[in-house]
Formats: sequence, C-alpha cells, structure tokens
Amino acid sequence: MFLKEIQLVNFKNYGNVTYKFSPKVNCIAGLNGTGKTNLLDAIHYLSMTKGYFNHAEQLSIRHEADFFAIHGDFILDNIEGTNKVSCIQQRDKRKIVKVNQKEYDRLSEHIGNYPSVMISPYDTDYINGNSDVRRRYFDSVISQFDKIYLDSLIQYNRVLAHRNALLKYFNEKQSFNEHEMSIWNDRMIDLGQKIFQIRKQFLEGFLPVFNRIFSLISSHETVSIDYKSHLQEGDFATLLKATQQKDYAAQYSTVGTHKDDFLFTMDTYPVKRFCSQGQQKTFLIVIKLAQFEYIKQLKGQKPLLLLDDVFDKLDEIRVNQLVSLVISDDYGQVFITDTHKDRMLELLKNKDVHYNLIEIQ
Repeated sequence: MFLKEIQLVNFKNYGNVTYKFSPKVNCIAGLNGTGKTNLLDAIHYLSMTKGYFNHAEQLSIRHEADFFAIHGDFILDNIEGTNKVSCIQQRDKRKIVKVNQKEYDRLSEHIGNYPSVMISPYDTDYINGNSDVRRRYFDSVISQFDKIYLDSLIQYNRVLAHRNALLKYFNEKQSFNEHEMSIWNDRMIDLGQKIFQIRKQFLEGFLPVFNRIFSLISSHETVSIDYKSHLQEGDFATLLKATQQKDYAAQYSTVGTHKDDFLFTMDTYPVKRFCSQGQQKTFLIVIKLAQFEYIKQLKGQKPLLLLDDVFDKLDEIRVNQLVSLVISDDYGQVFITDTHKDRMLELLKNKDVHYNLIEIQ
C-alpha cells in the first residue's frame, strides 16, 4: 500500500495544493513554520480520521475558510485501480470520511484500513505525560488491527461516562440506588475484562518485537514495557464493590481499565527519570517501529511511516542506523521531514532506494 497523491484544501496553512509521492521514500524539506508537519498531519487524517497533533478539528480549518478537505489516492496491494479517501470538516458540523465517494456510517469503520505510524517530537509526552497519554497511544495501536477492541473501548467509555454521571447525581441528592448502579457495573465489568485481556495479550506479542528492533539501533541497553492495571489485583466486580463508597464520595469511578498504565524502563530504571534525551528519543522511535512491524505482521500490510523531525538529539551512528532500517525492503512508503535538505540527501546518497524530494516554501 502507498499514497500516490494528496490534495489539501484550506487545511491549516495550505490553500489548495497537490503533492505526488514516491512509493518508497519522500523527503519533505523546509524551514520551520512552512507546513512540513501539517502535510504529515493531513496524511494521518486520511489514515486515522483525525489529526495527530491537535484533536480540535475546527483549528485545522484555514483562517476565514468554511471547511477543510483532504483527498488522497491510495494504491493497495494486489488490487487494481486507486482508492480515493476523502476527509472533510465543515465549521460546526460533523466530520465526513469517504472512500470512493461512499461515506462511512461510523468513522471507526475506517480505522485500520489504511494503517500508518507517526514518529514525532511530541511523542515525548508518552514518557513525560500522565497515564492517559500512554493509554490512548496503545489504544490507537491496538485499534488499527482489532475492531472488537475498538468497539469495546468506545462502549466502555460511554458506560464510564454514564456511571460517573450517576455517581455525581447520587452524591448531589445524598442518596444511592444499588440496583441502578449494578446495571452500569455489570456492563462496565464485561467490557473492562475484554479490554484488559486484549491489552495483556497485545503486550505479550509486542514486547519481543520491540526488544528485537531496539537491539538493531542500540545494543547497549535492556528495555521493557510493563502493563499495570487494577484488574491484575483481583476480580473487577470485587474491586468495584470495594471502592463503591470511595467512588460515591469522589463522584467518579476510581478503578477500572480507564486507569491502566504502561511503564517504560531501561536497564530496570524508569526512562522518564534516568535516561538522557537521546536515549528517550531512541526508546520512543523503537516503540513506533515495533508498532509498524506488529501491524504489518497481523494485517499482512505495510503501514505508512511518517517521520517528523526525527534526527534531532540523535547521534550520527543512530541516525544512520535508523535511515538504513526504514529504507530497507522491510518497510514500505516513508515520509521524512527535516529543515536541512542537504542532511537528508547526504543520508540517502549511495543508497539504492528511490526517493522524491518536496521542498515547501
């Protein structure tokens, strides 16, 4: 699978522009603020139906315009012709995603059909941010290949919102209805157990891939990702019963898979506290490359790989190892942004790979 062409209309700083891409490596060069990252974000919209950097859709519409539209022509493996994916957002209206002019009933139906992996400087939030950030990331990874998980996650979040609203209502009224609460508890337990098991199974399969790729880029450290969940401590129903009074007082659900976390370690120490910026960046890049490999194995399809400003804070050896890895036959279409055109061209010099250079003014 590869993206042959993209058209942006009123998307962020773009008016109306079309770019054609190489099926292998695409170098996007330009000064800061010219729109390199915005171009990658537009590709992410076509893959995931939403932006990578800003989930406030209205802010992606160009100033004074009424809408933005992104149109992409995909060439799929073993399928003749082109699939045209369109993502359209009008001000104060719901987003529309179409494939070959046919609109989806639910945006979630599109997730995973055109998989992609983004590597960005903003990924440091996975290390420095709270558990919500890491959990949302791994949710997005699993959702690209497991529709049951995505549906369970959507339903769980709805049930959680209802349960929290009910706790708040009971607290305000100074009353508690055991039967009414048990209805939402039962649904939350069923969905939470599914989510817990799928996350657990995912990490068991993901970790060997992660460790293998890390050894290709850096052989000096030992790394791990540990899954932490309340459901490891006991039965979900028992946990909810034990925290019922606490939930009532707090007016929200204090236990459940919405509190799960993924802990990153290097040589048994937390990456957040004991690793340099270069080590942290290497850790995050390898997580994304492992995500790529894992999705490829499960779907039999190479995702798009989007590398936004990845060379900063990496030493020359790791940069060369990374570039050699992503231009290999193991990877498909790659997009790389950098402020230094010459640096990208130098890295690709003498390498037997087809590439396209796009200079954004």
